[in-house]
Amino acid sequence: MTPASALALDVAQLRVRRGHHEVLGALTFAVTPGELVGLLGPSGSGKSTLMRTLLGLQAITSGTARVLGERAGSPGLRRRIGYMAQGSAIYPDLSVLENLTYFSGVLGLDAAEASRVMDLVDLRRHAARLVATLSGGERSRVSLAVALLGDPPLLILDEPTVGLDPVLRQDIWATLTHVAESGATVLVSSHVMDEAARCARLLLIREGRLLLDDTPAALLQRTGARGYDEAFVRLITATS
Repeated sequence: MTPASALALDVAQLRVRRGHHEVLGALTFAVTPGELVGLLGPSGSGKSTLMRTLLGLQAITSGTARVLGERAGSPGLRRRIGYMAQGSAIYPDLSVLENLTYFSGVLGLDAAEASRVMDLVDLRRHAARLVATLSGGERSRVSLAVALLGDPPLLILDEPTVGLDPVLRQDIWATLTHVAESGATVLVSSHVMDEAARCARLLLIREGRLLLDDTPAALLQRTGARGYDEAFVRLITATS
């Protein structure tokens, strides 16, 4: 059993309420360093709330959430987590290189770091282009590059492939797999069930409840389904 201090994420009986509505209900799971974990579920299931909680941006009603051995939201975590939100947080009136150089400076990193992450997400040929002129997929790459600055031990990515075509989705997932194989922990959310196959492990949630914590193969075997959409429907039916 991995000691709690060595876990990338350690969540126990986590509850989040907004008014009279319980958004997350008694979630418990742990993630070890180097895992590529998919957080899957339909829109409105609580995925973004869970990620915001792990980032320390959401108040916890009860339970605990520890990140890289520290309480979620601790100041010491600010430069140890790479975060990519659903909405773009980059500057459209700056070039790709200017964006990455700016965010490198904010993190206290040297200019070489901007060059490193451009290569990592295959943006070198777009370095001088204004972000405003890029396609949606290219902007997603820039946002991912910003999250990768400083080589953080934990990446939290909120639906990074939403709206992308299959080729771009494949490229993004190839990058995430490479990052995890290099030793970082990657938690990536999606409401596209077919993306389950790209993860080493799945956390499936619905209406703030954890329905499954297992591998993609185990999900198909448990439900007897031929695909992940069918598997999720069967799982919901079985747990309702």
